[in-house]
This record gives sequence, C-alpha cells and structure tokens, in this order.
Amino acid sequence: MTYAVRDEKSLVLGVLRSTRDDEWMIPYLLHCPANPGLFGRNVGTEELETFYPIRPECLGDIPKTRFRPRVGKTLSARRLQAAFSEDGRLDIEKVLRRIQRGGIHPSIKGLVWEFLLGCFDPNSTCDERNQLREQRRERYGMWKAECQNIVPVIGSGKFITEPIITDDGEPIAAEGCDVPPVSDKKVAQWMHSLHQIGLDVVRTDRALVFYEDEANQAKLWNILAIYSWVDDDIGYVQGMNDICSPMVILLEDEADAFWCFERAMRRLRDNFRCSTTSIGVQSQLGTLSQVIKTVDPKLHQHLEDLDGGEYLFAFRMLMVLFRREFSFVDALYLWEVMWAMEYTPNIFSCYEQPDAALDDDTAQPINQKMLKQYGKFQRKNVQCGHADKNSALSVFLVASVLETKNKQILKDAKGLDDVVNIMGELTGNLDAKKACKKALKIQDKYLKKAKKP
Repeated sequence: MTYAVRDEKSLVLGVLRSTRDDEWMIPYLLHCPANPGLFGRNVGTEELETFYPIRPECLGDIPKTRFRPRVGKTLSARRLQAAFSEDGRLDIEKVLRRIQRGGIHPSIKGLVWEFLLGCFDPNSTCDERNQLREQRRERYGMWKAECQNIVPVIGSGKFITEPIITDDGEPIAAEGCDVPPVSDKKVAQWMHSLHQIGLDVVRTDRALVFYEDEANQAKLWNILAIYSWVDDDIGYVQGMNDICSPMVILLEDEADAFWCFERAMRRLRDNFRCSTTSIGVQSQLGTLSQVIKTVDPKLHQHLEDLDGGEYLFAFRMLMVLFRREFSFVDALYLWEVMWAMEYTPNIFSCYEQPDAALDDDTAQPINQKMLKQYGKFQRKNVQCGHADKNSALSVFLVASVLETKNKQILKDAKGLDDVVNIMGELTGNLDAKKACKKALKIQDKYLKKAKKP
C-alpha cells in the first residue's frame, strides 16, 4: 500500500491522534515506508529491509541481523506520542525504560536519537525545539557557506576523492574544484583532509542501497568536511564516517544530521584524538584493562603473559562502537540502548554551555525522582559515587565480549595473534541484547569489587 504525501500526513496524524503541536513529528515519519507495521505490530526481516535496503549483490556478505521490534518492548511511534505532554514535553523516564527493554522502532529512530544524544531538552516545548532547530540550521548554513567559499564543490551534490592542493599549498587541477593557493595553516590542513574524507565516504556502508545515490554520499561528505572545519582541534579521523553515516540515513535534513553527529562526537571525540605518542582510545583501553583485572584476574594475567595487557586488540570496537561486529540494524540497536543506559538528565544543559563537560553526577545527592531519569548504567554509577569518565558502557561491552570468550582465550591463545583471531570470529555472531545485559552485570561486579578497600 502506498500513499501520496498528503495521505501519508493524514495517516500519521490519524495514528498519532494529533493536535497542532504534533506536526513537528511528521518529517520523521513521512520518509519512512507507509504501512501499519510502523505503529506497533511485529516487524520481520523483510519489513526491516524496507527501512535499510541492502544491495542484492551484498546480501551474502553482511552479518546476520538479530534485532526485531517487539510489541510491548520496543519504543513505537504510538508509545512515543503517549510520552509527550500537550505542549510537547517528553517524559524521558518512560522513553528510556522502553528503549532499554527493546530499542527504538526504525520509523522514529532519528527523532529519539536527538533526545538521547542531548540535541534537545526533554523538558522543552515543541515551540522551543522548533526555534532551536531553526537556529542550528542557520548556524550550519553559515559554516557551510564559509567552507563553500574556499572549496566550491561543498554543497554541490558532488565530492572529491583526489588531493586538491600540494603539500606546499599550491592548487591541483580537479574537475569542478578550482581553489586558490593556500598559505593559512588551518585552511591547508583542512583542505588536505577533504580527499581522504571522500575516499572513506565511498567505502562507508557500501552494502546499503541508500549510498548508491551520489547525492547521499555527498551529504555525508559535506557533514564530515564541515565538522572537521569547525572542530579543527580534532579535524577528521578515519572512523568518524562510520559514526556519522546512520545520522545521515535517519535524519533527512543535512543540518539536523550534522547536529546529531556533533552531539555524538561530544562523547567520542577524545577517542579520535591521536598524536605521535598516543592513540585516542588509550585511556579507555586502560580502563578496560583495570576492569578485566578486577573481575577476571586469571584472564587478565593470561593476556599480560601474551603481551596483550594494553588490550590494543579492542581498539576498533571502542573507536567505532562495534560497527564492524554487527549488522547495520543491530549496530543502531546497540547504540541506542547504550545511549539510553548512559543517559543523564543534565546532558542537554551541559552541551549547550560552550566547552563544558558533563557535570559530575556523583558530586551531590540526587532524589529518587531525578534518579529515575538516568539510564540503568549511569544510575548505578551515581548510586555508587563512581565518576570515571573513561568507564563508558562500551568498555564494559568489550569486557562482556572477552568474558564470553574467556575459556577459548585461556585454552587456545598462545600468542597475541590468536587473541586477535578469536575476537575476529565475533563478527556477525554477537547478540547485542545479551552483550548489554552481561555488560551491566560486569559493571555491577566491578563496582562492588572496586569499592572494597
């Protein structure tokens, strides 16, 4: 069954029992396949593929998808609507509880991700969010215009995969990309990164039909290029494309996708901070080492004996949040469950303050009502007074994976290469829901043991 845009709008408004204030939700629903399955009943593999269709020639190469939206567990459009007040304020406690049980239905992922990542305050009204969204779109437009003045191909629907300037800043002839000589160090460094971004864009989620369209690839390239211009301290690092790609797919407006990615990078940017002497995720790898040493000293000692005590074999998992270990659908499910479990109610206010980090949630007593607005993982940290910023849920997820392979590593790993091979076998064979449950158990065990004198 298909609908014209006007009919789709009527369908959405009818299902949501809409008032005027609900209209801001329509863009998130109209670009999704219109069928009754959007609003609550079980969705099988075939219907999930209508949201993220796979190129036929790639079907045999992608990991198996395990996620299934389930009635009564998965956050659906109807359940989301019920969590909003008449003026658009969101009961985040209800939303978090539902996501932690069964993820988010594909039809509303983009919208809910914006709340989970701190783009919007759940206590804001519909009008306040619309106003903020327009302000952000204008700001993104200004940055885009700045970049376009330097490299005209930005915003053209095209992108580049070849260098456009030499190491000395001299322009290199490139089709549709005439640029002047460059002497400014920041500008030159940024321009040097643009073709690498393009090469990574071409390799990003190639199995998805979505990226057969060059305009969609260009949208991803635009966002990454503009982000690297704005955050010149970090710039662009390979792997950011894997984080950004889902935002491009889930959010139709390029500016909205940019801000969703920007908020995700607030959490992850230190992972991408690399120098000649250190890698960005090194601090998290150090925490992982401490966690395994605490909860499974025998396994840790074995890895130490194999010269794997720095846990570098887990680098990729932490860097791009398990994108390589799961199918596209399962990776999205894992992310949203992680973000829901890590959610803290002050995330929006802290991100809106320039250069501010999240407040220390353990610094002052929090009443029970406020505590319910935290995700399961962060709530436990608050209750135990644990404030290590490197103890992200992703660290405990890697620990849960290691614990799953405990016996095999202890028995078969005679060298670090064996550990890498054993971990490599996990691709396509992990269950995101089980991994999250085990990660919470490991967190609980770690906090109890770490608390003892």
